Amino acid sequence: MVGAGIMSIPATIKVLGIIPGFVVIVMIAFLVEVTVEFLLRYTQSGKATTYAGLVAESFGSLGSISVQICVMITNLGCLIIYLIIIGDVLCGNQTGGTLHLGILQEWFGIQWWNSRAYVILFVVLFVMLPLVLLPHMNSLRHSSAISILLAVLFIAINSAMAIYALWKGKTQKMRLLPDFANQSRFGPVSSYPGCPSGCPVPAARSGVTAAFPVHPIRAELGRPSDMSFAVRISLAICIAIYFSIGFFGYMLFGDSIMADILVNFDQNSDSAVGQLVNDIVRLSYAMHLALVFPVMNFSLRANIDELFFAKKPVLARDTARFAVLTCVLLAVTYIIAIVVPNIWYFFQFLGSTTVVCLSFIFPGVIVLRDVHGISTRKDKMMAILVIILAIVTSMIAIATNLWSS
Repeated sequence: MVGAGIMSIPATIKVLGIIPGFVVIVMIAFLVEVTVEFLLRYTQSGKATTYAGLVAESFGSLGSISVQICVMITNLGCLIIYLIIIGDVLCGNQTGGTLHLGILQEWFGIQWWNSRAYVILFVVLFVMLPLVLLPHMNSLRHSSAISILLAVLFIAINSAMAIYALWKGKTQKMRLLPDFANQSRFGPVSSYPGCPSGCPVPAARSGVTAAFPVHPIRAELGRPSDMSFAVRISLAICIAIYFSIGFFGYMLFGDSIMADILVNFDQNSDSAVGQLVNDIVRLSYAMHLALVFPVMNFSLRANIDELFFAKKPVLARDTARFAVLTCVLLAVTYIIAIVVPNIWYFFQFLGSTTVVCLSFIFPGVIVLRDVHGISTRKDKMMAILVIILAIVTSMIAIATNLWSS
């Protein structure tokens, strides 16, 4: 699932180095492919049609509720990340004493009305709110199509800029391996401007995740057996896109790369045309996120309603409940995005907690539980390995974040 995780991949490559960064992305994709295969096999053997239902077959209602909570936290975290990135694009970001201007500040200067709190509030009220108030997912089909085109535009322009910089000899020095001399311990990135401390693996892992969209997509396919092939193709595309963005972004900005690469596009132009290209890059992805936001919000709202109002009428038919739940979610998302305006913290949190549970731990324990009796010894050994790797990397990330704070 390619989304806002692209934004922090260049910072991850900067910390790990090009070779380890590529290895980490491939390793995570491989483990995701293994766990998705687990989910598909157990779905085929059982009667569940959703991820929560699949876990419920092995662990009852407690397991189902755990999955729903993880999905809700992950979706909420993604929505917060979207607003933070939109704020970075329009209002800029200041980290470690370095000020990166947003588009509105470049155009109109630094004013009270183009500060982060006011601009994001305007976007929430006049862009997000009308879209999230649409009661049916089908109503978002056109905006979703446009969002995909904008994401492709961002990737194409970013790659072209890096290749042009390489041709002109203006690329930055890159490291193939981690620079241990500038790090007090492996993993923290506090020595680099714009990147808070923490193990970079969860930041990458939070981007390459495919567990909880599996069942809805499988249901839409003409032949559910095609899902395994679709997952492999999707992961291959994800690897190519993520490493391309990480490599070319690192090539463009070097050690000055920020946790959100869009912030860096205020400094890489020496002409009016170059500045225009930079603005197009930033605005295209900010608009992409603004159009993806309602889709992610739809899933979050549906999960919350199912968990807390299971016996109530269908949400789309209860106008009062629909409006209140929508506005509360939007308000909470806005407040958190203003209080914690750095995407790295959220990528670290999601990659160390809910994402690791959904992508690795839940599929692993389903195999170990083996209620359908289909797991082989190899499956169980792989499940144990996946769970251990997931827990160890998460504990390292959490420990380094606590230590640095």
